[in-house]
Amino acid sequence: MNSPRFDVTAIGNAIVDVLARADDSLLVQHKLAKGAMSLIDTETAERLYAVMGPGTEKSGGSAGNTAAVIAALGGRVAYIGKVADDQLGQVFSHDIRAIGVTYDTTPLKGGLPTARSLIFVTPDAQRTMQTYLGATTQLGPEDVNMDYITSSKVVYLEGYLWDQPRAKKAMRDAAVNAHDAGVKVSLTLSDAFCVARFRDEFLELAEKHVDILFANESEILSLYQVDNFDDALQQVRKHCEIAALTRSEKGSVIVNGNEVHIIDAEKGVKVVDTTGAGDAYAGGFLYGYTQGYDLVTCGRLGGLMAAEVISHLGPRPETDLKKLASAVLA
Repeated sequence: MNSPRFDVTAIGNAIVDVLARADDSLLVQHKLAKGAMSLIDTETAERLYAVMGPGTEKSGGSAGNTAAVIAALGGRVAYIGKVADDQLGQVFSHDIRAIGVTYDTTPLKGGLPTARSLIFVTPDAQRTMQTYLGATTQLGPEDVNMDYITSSKVVYLEGYLWDQPRAKKAMRDAAVNAHDAGVKVSLTLSDAFCVARFRDEFLELAEKHVDILFANESEILSLYQVDNFDDALQQVRKHCEIAALTRSEKGSVIVNGNEVHIIDAEKGVKVVDTTGAGDAYAGGFLYGYTQGYDLVTCGRLGGLMAAEVISHLGPRPETDLKKLASAVLA
């Protein structure tokens, strides 16, 4: 058997983030659910963009951020996600290729514009995301390069995509083809509200198709409809080969059958913006996993990547990740 071409192929919503600082009063005034991701229409996107303070445009999208971290660490990674043939689409395409990710999904010509997420960052570093999906809603099975899927070590699926029926089919097809080819399937639950919308489907996915599950504490509690983290932990260990569960300042917990590894959070990190923390964690973890490191090292590397991303504005790394990771991987 040929060695895999990619360590990871990621499928997600290709989004350009527009980040701006905001006070809680602005969130209250516009009835925005603090700390959550809410989907908005064109009219709302224009209205909220008009009330935002000075913004910074950065390429984002959950799986895109994860792919960027893997590439920055030196991993071989491909990304599948739909942009429009417009200015923001060109920004996204340039940024993800520049960091070393293979990206060649055909852009949408005419019709909906490239997706953007308006991110309001409050003084406590919480991010409230108002996301206009635009061109990402047109991602379908025809956009998924199955050669990439079957020639990877791991396929990484973004839970946010589940909102779109055609994208959902594309992800199911990718998962089935991956397993047929002996490729591991990983899923990030993305958001507790997303879990609430598709709980039954996510449970079925976790049980039948997912080898590696990524979730934060609120997402895993929502998935199993429990109030206690330990109860959720007992449930997930029956469903997935590996679950990597992040708990903010408490670090993370990795479950693999009867093994439970508790990973401390990085010390002394000044939190500026939590956008992309879970994405960066998954990137660090999957890089470690595909390079054959043990689960504790994978978790430590994930935590280190998350710490880097939350120390500045924006969802993608700004320091030399190979250098940063060298102490953990030594």
